[in-house]
Amino acid sequence: MNTFKWLVKREYWEHRGGFMWTPFWVTTAVLILTILGITWTEVAGRRVTSHLSFGIPWDQLSAQISSGDLVQAGQGLDVIYVMFNLMVCVSLFFVLFFYLLGALYDDRKDRSVLFWKSLPVSDTATVLSKVATAAVLAPLIAFAIATVAYVGFLLVVSIWASLHGINPLPVIANSNPFGMFWRLLLTVPVNALWALPALGWLLLCSAFARSKPFLWAVLIPLLAVILNGWVSAMGLPSFSSKFLSNDVAGRMIFSIIPGSWIDKSDVVRVGEMASSGSSLDGARLVNALNPSHVYAVFAQPAMWIGIAAGVVMIAATIWMRRRRIESSV
Repeated sequence: MNTFKWLVKREYWEHRGGFMWTPFWVTTAVLILTILGITWTEVAGRRVTSHLSFGIPWDQLSAQISSGDLVQAGQGLDVIYVMFNLMVCVSLFFVLFFYLLGALYDDRKDRSVLFWKSLPVSDTATVLSKVATAAVLAPLIAFAIATVAYVGFLLVVSIWASLHGINPLPVIANSNPFGMFWRLLLTVPVNALWALPALGWLLLCSAFARSKPFLWAVLIPLLAVILNGWVSAMGLPSFSSKFLSNDVAGRMIFSIIPGSWIDKSDVVRVGEMASSGSSLDGARLVNALNPSHVYAVFAQPAMWIGIAAGVVMIAATIWMRRRRIESSV
């Protein structure tokens, strides 16, 4: 167990630029844009009128806020917390994608695999440490950074509101930051298990490919979808195109995106409301992260089929790791 812990630490120290600094700079950019937006609002507001909010004084605006408005504003804060995590998840996908593709290929490329194999560390432990790093450690780091960034966002907005005589505490009191924290944290094991097909496939390509593992990882699922479409067009027996593209090829590449198992209608509905200026149905998106809703995914056959496929591919990766130490590059 101590050896496995040090293997995971090794992965972190070798790749902390991606695991830590990528989500850090993504969330920092969001906070900077928030501050710039507030600054622009202040400058533009003073040029147009002596009051913000379309000429309504801030003290009157504060007095006119109803309890229903406070509840809706609190739900909006919960949605913003989720959005911080969604932005980090997008960046995490690219980090994990290229990390997994190089995890077993790079040390064959520079021949450092010979050094690692000389140590009393099994190939099983080596591969599983990379799985644990991608499935658990990297998402936890990203989640922690997104949470700290959200607290920074609340601080910036609270200071801005306080300077205009508005007490931000009633709005924050109508949000549920601690509940959202635990709801998001409880998604980590679900994300890890859902991502097993992608973890297994990308690691297998990393262990198998003599060169250009990226092409192997992308072209094989893509060619399978194209070939299946051609067979279907010829009138021959074939798989459902939706099944092959979404449930097979899509899971093999994109299931490492945290939350990719969430019902897309929840996210799309909120996104459409935000883009159209309509009132955000924050409760809908927040409800998607309800533990009973999250863990209901284990009742889906797709979850267990994906877990089985991922375990098989990880086992194949370990077998390949024991036998292949060369690279053509």
